[in-house]
Amino acid sequence: MTSSEDLRKRREAEALRIRSSLNRLRTEQHAAAKGGETAVAFVEERLCIGCDQCTIVCDDDAIDLYKVAMASPLIKVESNRKARIIRDACTGCRLCVLACPTDAITMIDR
Repeated sequence: MTSSEDLRKRREAEALRIRSSLNRLRTEQHAAAKGGETAVAFVEERLCIGCDQCTIVCDDDAIDLYKVAMASPLIKVESNRKARIIRDACTGCRLCVLACPTDAITMIDR
């Protein structure tokens, strides 16, 4: 069985890998990766799996995870996490869009 310390170390290693990858992309395509002040991230809840990748890469603390009830009566899980964008804190950098494995996050006009 995996201990909580092992999980913490694996999460830190994964966060470092994602951060390094995104920083590489940021330096290569900085202009293309910027959404700018006129854009804000938007999460499509049905696609979000609550993986926490967006909160790891968000430098602005503009993403919050909250719990929602599971929609399926077949799965006996008490709650599921979803991402929520804090619009005022979002700078439109698009890092969360790049990190999202399910393409649940897109940029929209403010």
